[in-house]
Amino acid sequence: MREKRKPAEERTLKTLERVLSKAGLASRTIARGWIGAGRVAVNRRTVRDPDHWVDPHRDRITLDGKALRSAAKTYILLYKPKGYLTTRKDPEGRPTVYDLTSGAGMWLSPVGRLDLDTSGLLLMTNDTDFAERIANPQHKAPKTYQLKAATLLSDEQIAQLRRGIELTDGPTRPAEVNRLRDRGKHTFLEMTITEGRNRQVRRMIDAVGSKVLKLVRVAIGPIRIGDLQIGKWRHLTNAELRVLMGPRDNAP
Repeated sequence: MREKRKPAEERTLKTLERVLSKAGLASRTIARGWIGAGRVAVNRRTVRDPDHWVDPHRDRITLDGKALRSAAKTYILLYKPKGYLTTRKDPEGRPTVYDLTSGAGMWLSPVGRLDLDTSGLLLMTNDTDFAERIANPQHKAPKTYQLKAATLLSDEQIAQLRRGIELTDGPTRPAEVNRLRDRGKHTFLEMTITEGRNRQVRRMIDAVGSKVLKLVRVAIGPIRIGDLQIGKWRHLTNAELRVLMGPRDNAP
């Protein structure tokens, strides 16, 4: 008996650029470039529209004449130095995290961002589902930073950080804040936040009347940089992936 075909409305349709991105082969921007250059075909017909709808389970998609295959899922932890951009290319020619991870041998995308003046732990992957989960504010993945403040902070200023700060885009969630030490005219803190607002730690310190002179992200959840050298990277372990993905997800 011949298998009944699903009605068209039940087919799993995705844009062509999303299928390439979900396969872990490239970012959406790069995928659009490949498609526009005529490198991608659907059912033996070249398609140059990245928004063309396809069914990845039924349609035969090829890249440079070869059947589309998902890349092996890869997850790395990079110790990003200060002065490196979390982007692929910079019009001004400044160094990027891709200059440090070329040895990974495949396309990887940063999970979230660290600004130019911030160093520390940056996750990179070609697993878009993993990246979306970790970066999603609803996931509330705690991110821990160590910082050097421009002034000595009082107990009351630290208490304000712990309670949450009113910023221009609304109040922050309470932060976990530990005074590491006071040295000279500066306070050194460790702060853990569960949000991903732009430059949030810097803005919180500004709001209590000081400035951040140095900022390093040392952990995401229980995953810490440890003794990894600055500018170097390593693969995440399966145990680390299981912790990051949570009990309802199956880590590779």
